[in-house]
Amino acid sequence: MITVALIYDFDGTLAPGNMQEYDFIPAVGKSNIEFWHEANTLAEEQDADQVLTYMARMLQAAQSKGLSLRREAFRESGRNVTFFRGVEEWFGRINRYGAERGVRILHYVNSSGLKEIIEGTAIAHEFKNIYACSFLYNVDGIAYWPAVAVNYTNKTQFIFKINKGVESVFDTKDVNRFMEESKRPVPFSRMIYFGDGTTDIPCMKLVKNFGGHSIAVFNPEVEGQRHILNDLIRDNRVNHVCPADYSEQSEIDVVVKTIIDKIVLDNRLAELEVANDNA
Repeated sequence: MITVALIYDFDGTLAPGNMQEYDFIPAVGKSNIEFWHEANTLAEEQDADQVLTYMARMLQAAQSKGLSLRREAFRESGRNVTFFRGVEEWFGRINRYGAERGVRILHYVNSSGLKEIIEGTAIAHEFKNIYACSFLYNVDGIAYWPAVAVNYTNKTQFIFKINKGVESVFDTKDVNRFMEESKRPVPFSRMIYFGDGTTDIPCMKLVKNFGGHSIAVFNPEVEGQRHILNDLIRDNRVNHVCPADYSEQSEIDVVVKTIIDKIVLDNRLAELEVANDNA
């Protein structure tokens, strides 16, 4: 059976806005603008990574308000995240479409958001793995330090982990070990990457350049977004630009099903070529 990996950014791709804005930021008594301004200003002043500074500000803000920093509290926050149209039904429908054609579909998240929040969302069970930022927890189960920080460039490492079937974030040995292309569990040509903007460009271009397909999505309720993202097609960074509407017969639904069909046909053609070579 052919394996195809669908790899999603989260914020702005599957859900509008940033996941911290649904519950966490209001709970610490700040506006979205105020919280992100503080995190980004700290990064600029300290010449630091913006992902690390937003994680630091989350810890500081929660502590100052006496909020729980347990993993379960972050997961509870994830229950308030809402999604773009059709997202919750998307996974089952695409899985069935693939199965009918002899294709096993695997879904992954590759996000600069917080893994613990994503784990609390209604769609967490749909993913084979969630690659995202996370915290270290002490013996009392309290978050105290970043464990994983995923920014726009180191996101690419997880594409290679998926390619080679390496699930662990810690494992850098197997992901760097030589493996013949034919033996890799998920070839790049059988990947579809979904992202919404500049932080996803390295991953989208990587997948596209290695023969896979990249889709830039935009919030259909925000005017002018397609025109902006169309520059990514012109710059040869993505294959498609689609509204973030995952309902049946939507533009992205048709594009993804067509890509799956193409992968199936390409595989059949490759099998015929092998058969001819051996005849």
